[in-house]
Amino acid sequence: MAHHHHHHVGTSSNLSFEHTDNILIEERLFPPPEDIVKNANITAYMKSKGFDDYEAFYRWSLANRFEFWNDMAKELHWFEPWKSTFEWTDKPFFKWFTDGKFNIAYNCLDRYMGTPIEDKVAFYWEGDDGSSRAYTYKEMYVLTNRVAKVLQNQGVKKGDRVAIYMPMIPEMAASVLACARLGAPHMVVFGGFAASSLRDRMNDCDAKVLITADGGYRGGKVIELKKIADEAVAETPTIEKVFVQRHTGFEVPMAEGRDVYLDVLLNDIPEDTVVPCEPVDSEDMLYILYTSGSTGKPKGVVHVHGGYAVGCYATTKFVFDIKPSDVFWCTADIGWVTGHSYTIYGPMMNAASIVLFEGIPTYPAADRFWSIVEKYKVNIIYTAPTAIRSLMRFGEELPARHDLSSLRILGTVGEPINPEAWMWYRKNIGHNELPIMDTWWQTETGMILISPTPILPLKPGSASRPLPTIEADVVNKDGKPVGPEHGGFLIIRHPWPAQMRTIFGDPDRYKTYWETIPDVYFAGDAATMDKMGYFRIQGRVDDVIKVSGHRLGSMEIESSLVSHPAVAEAAAIGKPDEVKGEHVKVFVILRNGVEPTESLAVELKRHVRTLVGPLATPDELEFVTSLPKTRSGKIMRRVVRARELGEPVGDITTLDV
Repeated sequence: MAHHHHHHVGTSSNLSFEHTDNILIEERLFPPPEDIVKNANITAYMKSKGFDDYEAFYRWSLANRFEFWNDMAKELHWFEPWKSTFEWTDKPFFKWFTDGKFNIAYNCLDRYMGTPIEDKVAFYWEGDDGSSRAYTYKEMYVLTNRVAKVLQNQGVKKGDRVAIYMPMIPEMAASVLACARLGAPHMVVFGGFAASSLRDRMNDCDAKVLITADGGYRGGKVIELKKIADEAVAETPTIEKVFVQRHTGFEVPMAEGRDVYLDVLLNDIPEDTVVPCEPVDSEDMLYILYTSGSTGKPKGVVHVHGGYAVGCYATTKFVFDIKPSDVFWCTADIGWVTGHSYTIYGPMMNAASIVLFEGIPTYPAADRFWSIVEKYKVNIIYTAPTAIRSLMRFGEELPARHDLSSLRILGTVGEPINPEAWMWYRKNIGHNELPIMDTWWQTETGMILISPTPILPLKPGSASRPLPTIEADVVNKDGKPVGPEHGGFLIIRHPWPAQMRTIFGDPDRYKTYWETIPDVYFAGDAATMDKMGYFRIQGRVDDVIKVSGHRLGSMEIESSLVSHPAVAEAAAIGKPDEVKGEHVKVFVILRNGVEPTESLAVELKRHVRTLVGPLATPDELEFVTSLPKTRSGKIMRRVVRARELGEPVGDITTLDV
């Protein structure tokens, strides 16, 4: 074990590093199992290019990225071929597979019809209460066409935005795919978000219709989705219709002329209905997904059909080594980017069977994940370090009770995994031998960028190497590489196909990703790289708090607090948390004449929960009389956080003292 410097990072405006305590880094290397290496998809592709050595292959991929991506694109169906692989004339905007005609839904469903794959299970749906249903590719094709017809009958056409706010049920996947068929961008909002978050997102993208459900189940509790949706739609002028899928069967209010039951409409649409896939341009918008930025207003990340599909397809194939015979389970909700890329699109384009799980890891007991792996004979599981850490607390006996022998590849996503959790996961879930794909990527990147493939030796807690064609580096604020073992900013040097094309309605905000450090993609994460070229990601450099692998903007939490009549000012920070990665702590300055009380603290926490959502609920709330600010009046959260954690405060030249 080697000692290692861990860096916390200042705001991206002054791009400064601060030195903190030494943390232990696990330096052991774990070689991949030989049979996995021999049969790996990446091994077969390398051989086809004449390589048996990964280093030589990776160097080739950097020099020949367009050949690599052409090869990948050719494995998918195009209505019309692309003219050029890549264009970067109008920097920082770029295009991939220009003038190609394509549809991602065709590649998930239509191309399998009339082949043996149509009878294969696409989704094993597992309800919160343990009920289950299987849907073949043919059945998903039929359901998706019928949902597309419902949308078409409402006048939804190419380019119209469709909001989706649903539980993890097959109709949610069908709704996403139905939008893609029509060329109507989907905008999914995670079912744990509050009404104001749903409202702001629908208004930002001028959504035409909303697809929701009467409710959903989570750990035995009912989530009243329709009630929350009603509150949101009250303030969304562009929404014409609300389609409600009945799932819980509880009575919900239905607004005359606006609300209609999706399942009732579906009953009137014949099984043999086909809504042809719109042959969209490869650069046409596929979806908008909002991600928390550090400056308040959520950012609508735009992904397109062509490049995004090619990137999801290739990364699923190579990182998870997915075979058509595999049962693949990505535990992420479809409301997050991981659910878009690796619950729906990536595995479907690879013709795998996919587990779709409505519930939570600890209900009805803390072995729920392991019982699902056993029940569906899952071969590949992709989950969050948070889930692993929370399940570690229940001991090794629980996974030991289940037959996990079907597993071949493990994966993690959402935040860096600490070595202890990595070792526990390998030992107890991976029978001490399975490789763990610790993946780094973002909503904005669309696909995994840094991750092992199953042929690389692994270091616990390291996302290992950039994938083929991806040139990552760790640099200082001037863009100069800092060299091995030094903390710096993670950057990527050239666009990749699945990258976001813009921020919806805000191209200037998109440009900041390419202008913070000129001409490279600035990820906003701090990292180190070792002598082997293995990366360790250390967290965000801005004021985004990462709770259970999900990004929450400090500003969203603070704005919700300041909207309360008792509060004058607020600052939210993330504090290290053994289970969640970080938890939220807020500092509150009350208005004159308001007394700080325990009951007020409880009320304010509840207020954040209501306005932003359960994940944002502060674990700690402290009443203070002042907060450190810059001369321009901006609260310096970095200083607040350093003081709270007893760390050096760093450069405070801009502090108004």
